[in-house]
Amino acid sequence: MTGLAQAFEGLGHGVIQIVSDYNLLQGPDQFDAEFDVVEALARASGKSVSLTWLQRDPGGEQYLKIQQRVEAAVQAGLPLYLQTAVRGIGVINGLDASFHPFMGFPSYKEVAHLPLTQRAEALRDPARKARILSEKSERLAGDGSAIPPLVDILLAKIDLISGRMFALEDTLNYEPSVMQSFLVRAKQAGVSPLTVTYDHLCAGDGAGLIYFPIFNYNEGSLDTVRRMLGHPRALSSLSDAGAHVGTVCDASFTTFMLTHWVRDRGRDAIPLETAVEMLTSRNARYLGLTDRGVIAEGMRADINAIDPARLSVGVPRLVRDLPAGGKRFVQKAEGYVATWVAGEAVQQGGAITAARPGRLVRMGQN
Repeated sequence: MTGLAQAFEGLGHGVIQIVSDYNLLQGPDQFDAEFDVVEALARASGKSVSLTWLQRDPGGEQYLKIQQRVEAAVQAGLPLYLQTAVRGIGVINGLDASFHPFMGFPSYKEVAHLPLTQRAEALRDPARKARILSEKSERLAGDGSAIPPLVDILLAKIDLISGRMFALEDTLNYEPSVMQSFLVRAKQAGVSPLTVTYDHLCAGDGAGLIYFPIFNYNEGSLDTVRRMLGHPRALSSLSDAGAHVGTVCDASFTTFMLTHWVRDRGRDAIPLETAVEMLTSRNARYLGLTDRGVIAEGMRADINAIDPARLSVGVPRLVRDLPAGGKRFVQKAEGYVATWVAGEAVQQGGAITAARPGRLVRMGQN
């Protein structure tokens, strides 16, 4: 721990961000010892420390223990913060996405190389469907594989987790009821959840998607997320906007905060001024960016003009515009009338301008 803290010696800036499951898969007994390390790092470095804060599964009560320890540490003078998501943390599954439930099935692998439309057609063959549904997934994680062990754990209990898997429709809903899950749909149809999932993915041109919130959705709602967002040490920051691009599209988190939590949810709505503060000045203060986060004389003019009635996050779509044909999910937001960075318009009416006033924030320099 001393070695880590020494990396910050002489620096007048910098923050520390920590991601830990506190050895949860080995049981809850190691939580306090692991959190003691977090406190020791904050104390030795003198820097603000933010922690991943989510409701895990298993371990749905762990987030409460994290909250208790953070609050006690803050009372003791340690600058701890809670990195909080604005919706369920999970993945988008699809035949052309990075993951889907059948990728480890032997009879699926036989057609996995086919273009998407042809693959979907091959999967609709009754004989192949029967073979796949009678098989078990082969192990996907391991040495040399980019697939995490969690995938194998989830695939081993696919029927159970289908209660938290939902068809991602054009009427986008990130807080669906369990009654819309593949588990309930399967019970209503008198078939297995795997069958309903299979039929959804291979229908039509094979572009059907599944929303699977792994974390923050243990009660089948975002009520826990709402409690997290209401905490004074919460930072609206826990997302993977630039990672896992064939599995998630978290770049829409900021827009979702304004649509779902401010405008649409109804109960427990977050006041507009609170949401804006969380998206702007709160994170700027935490990061030490003292020249932005509020509209005031002498500050950077980084401003969005928004039409609240038109604001939407859009349905995730897979595009292949990365080098070598790499794929990623995108969500085109609507309702941003204009965007200014350092006083220059970089977007107007949904069209990107030629202005490039932004620059890399480096080494504590604003």
